[in-house]
Amino acid sequence: MRRSAVLLPALCILLSSSAQQPEQQSLLGFTPASARAELDLEKRFQAIPDPARMRSNMELLAARPHHVGSPYDKQNSEWILAQYKQWGWDAHIETFDVLFPTPKTRQLEMGSFHAKLEEPTLAVDPTSGQKDEQLPTYNAYSPDGDVTAPLVYVNYGVVEDYEQLQRYGISVKGAIVIARYGQSWRGIKPKLAAEHGAIGCLIYSDPADDGYAQDAVFPEGPMRPKDGVQRGSVLDAPLYPGDPLTPGIGATPDAKRLKIEDAKSLPKIPVLPISYADAQPLLAALQGPVAPGNWRGALPLTYRIGPSNERVHLKLAFNWDLKPVRDVIATMRGTDEPDVWVMRANHYDGWVNGAEDPISGQVALLEEARALGQLAHQGWKPKRTIIYMSWDGEEPMLLGSTEWAEQHADELRRHAAIYINSDTNERGYLNAEGSHTLEPLVNQVARSIEDPETKATVWQRWQAADLVLGNAQSRKDATARGDLRIGALGSGSDYSAFIDHLGVASLDVSYGGEDDGGIYHSIYDDFYWYTHFADTTFVYGRALAQTDGTLVLRMAQADLLPYDFTSLADTLRAYTGELKSLLEARRAEAAERKSALELDAYELTNDPRHPRVAPPALATPPFLNFAPLDNALAALDKAAAHYGKARKAATEKPLAPGALKAINDELVQAERKLLSPEGLPRRPWMENLIYAPGWYTGYGAKTLPGPREAIEERRYADADVEIARVAHVLDDEAAYVEHVAAELDSAAGAPPTASSGR
Repeated sequence: MRRSAVLLPALCILLSSSAQQPEQQSLLGFTPASARAELDLEKRFQAIPDPARMRSNMELLAARPHHVGSPYDKQNSEWILAQYKQWGWDAHIETFDVLFPTPKTRQLEMGSFHAKLEEPTLAVDPTSGQKDEQLPTYNAYSPDGDVTAPLVYVNYGVVEDYEQLQRYGISVKGAIVIARYGQSWRGIKPKLAAEHGAIGCLIYSDPADDGYAQDAVFPEGPMRPKDGVQRGSVLDAPLYPGDPLTPGIGATPDAKRLKIEDAKSLPKIPVLPISYADAQPLLAALQGPVAPGNWRGALPLTYRIGPSNERVHLKLAFNWDLKPVRDVIATMRGTDEPDVWVMRANHYDGWVNGAEDPISGQVALLEEARALGQLAHQGWKPKRTIIYMSWDGEEPMLLGSTEWAEQHADELRRHAAIYINSDTNERGYLNAEGSHTLEPLVNQVARSIEDPETKATVWQRWQAADLVLGNAQSRKDATARGDLRIGALGSGSDYSAFIDHLGVASLDVSYGGEDDGGIYHSIYDDFYWYTHFADTTFVYGRALAQTDGTLVLRMAQADLLPYDFTSLADTLRAYTGELKSLLEARRAEAAERKSALELDAYELTNDPRHPRVAPPALATPPFLNFAPLDNALAALDKAAAHYGKARKAATEKPLAPGALKAINDELVQAERKLLSPEGLPRRPWMENLIYAPGWYTGYGAKTLPGPREAIEERRYADADVEIARVAHVLDDEAAYVEHVAAELDSAAGAPPTASSGR
C-alpha cells in the first residue's frame, strides 16, 4: 500500500518519548544473555548494507528488459546466483515451465481512430529506446478475441459501479467496456465485465489517478505521460495464483497440465490496457448520461457513460507458449535447529526494465545476503536455517514463487517458520503487513532502525504516519496501543502461496509514501526514473535491508521463536467486531431502502431530463449466530495469556537445548491451524480462513473472508456456515497454543496450569 501525503519531520521528534531503544527492550524470545549477543550481532549487520552497491546493482539488473523468458532475465538469474555463491551461500537455480502468452496481434479502432498502443522513446531516458527487447503494452493471459460492439464506460469497473449502471438503466451486455485503473486489482475489471455480459474490456490510466493531475509527468516529473501504459496480468488471482495449467502442483517438465480451455483462472473476454492519449477519443465519443461526479477523471472532456453510437473494434491474438522461470535459491544451514527454516525473498523479473518494480527491493535483499555472508565468513553461524530466494515470474502472477512452494509443499509444511517478502521500495514510512503473530516482532525491529530522513526511528515515523495520515481507527490505535498494528495480507506479491495456501507465518515489508509515481509497469520504470524521482540516494534501500535482515536474524537466533498469540487474538477480536458492524450496516441499508421505496422517494426525486431507475428492495439480514466465534475467541484469549506468561518464565533463565528445540518445532506449526483443507468457498486453493485476497478486490485483503464476503454479497445462510468454520479453526488454534504453553511450563519446571477446556 502506498501513502501519498507528506509528513512533517518535526512530528517524529515530538513522538520520541514513545519509542524504546533496543538496549531498553527485552527482545521477544531471547534470554537476557542471548539478547545482548543478538544486539551486538545486529549492530554489526546493520553497518554493512551499502547504498552505493545497491545503485550499481540496480544499474546492472535494470540495464535491459528482463521479462519471463527473455535473454536478460536468464542473464540476471545467473549473475544473482554467482553473487550468492561468492558470499558463501549454498545456491542453485530451480526451473519451472509455465504458460506465458505474448502478443502477436493488438488492434483497437473506432471509425477513423486507430489507437497507437505504443509508448514512445524519450531522448533523455537511455533505456526507453530498447524497442526490440520490450514487451508491447498488453494484459497477460487475455484470451484471443475479435469483437466489435458499442462502448460503455464503467468507471473503475468494481461492484459498486455496476450497481450505479443499473440505476441509470444501462446494460453492458454485448458491449465493450472501458474502465480506469484503480480501486481494485486489474483482473477484477474483465472478471466483473464478463459476469455482466460484456464481450471485451479496455483498461486505461486516467490522469486523475497517476498522471498530470497529481504532479508533472515524466520526464519533467514522476507521473505517467499521456502515452504511458500499465501492463499487467489479468489471471483470476483470488481463485489461485501461479501457472494456470498446474494448480496445486509444481510446473515441472513432467507435470500433468490442464488444457488451456480448462484453466479456470484465465479470463473469459479479451482485455487490453491503453494510455489516456488513446482513451481520450473513445471517451469523447460516448453518448448517454453524464457520469456521476465520482466517475469523472481529469481528461478535458465531459465524462459520459454511453453507449457510443460508433462501434469499437478490438482484435487480440497471442502466442500461447511455455516459458522457463528460474528461481535462485540460496541456503545457509543452521547449527542448532537446521530443520526450522527462516525464508526471505524478492522477485527479480520485470515487465520491462523494472527498476522500481522489483529491482529496488531485489538490491536490498542482495545486500542483506552479502552482509549475512560476511558475518558467516567472520565465524558467525545461524541457529536455524536461512533461505534467501530471488524469484522469477512474479509479474505474470506469482509464477516462480507459487510453483516452488507447490513443489516443496510438504517440506514447507514441516519446516517453514516464517516467510519475509518485499517487492518495490521507495522513500517514506515503514509499511508492514502479515501474520499478526508477528506484530510485536515487527514493532521491536522497527524501534531499532534509524529513519534516513528524520534520524528518528522508523517506528516513530510509522506512528506519526498513522496519526497524521491514517483513518480514525489507526489514529486511535497509534496512541492507545503499545504496538502499532500491521496490515493484513491479500495478494499481489510472492507471499500468497506461503500464507494463503500453506499457512506459513508471513510478512511483506517495504518503505514508501513519498515517491508515488506514474511509471508502474511501463517502459519508464527504469534506472533513469528511479535515480531522478525515487530513493535517489538508496538510503531507504539500506533501511529496507537493515529492517528485513534484522527480522531474519531475530527469527534465526531467538531462543524461542518470537511469535505472539495475544496480538493475534486481539486482531481477530477486531475483525469479528467488523463483521458484526457490517451485518448491522446491511440491516440499516435494507431498512432505509424499504422506506424510500414505500414513500416513492426515488420516483419523487427523479429528474425527468436525467432519469434514473429505482434500486431493487434488499432482503433484511437475519440475526447470525456469532456465539461459536465469540466462544473461540475467549478460548484463544485465555490460551494466549497462558502462553505469554509461560514464555516470560522460559526466557528469564535458559532452558535445556533439547526442550527448546522440541517447543520450537511445535511453534512452527501454530499458524497452520488457521487453515481448512476444504479452502474458501469458490476457491479451495485458498486454505487460510483468516486472510485471503478478496473475490472482487484481488490484491486487497479480506479478513475472515468466508463470513465477510458472504455478508457483503448478502449470502446470509452461507455466512452462518462460514462463521462456524472460522470458529472451528480458532478453537484448534486455542487448543494448540494451550498445549505449547503447557509444554513450556513443564520445560521451565513451573506448576501445571488448568487447560482452557476447549
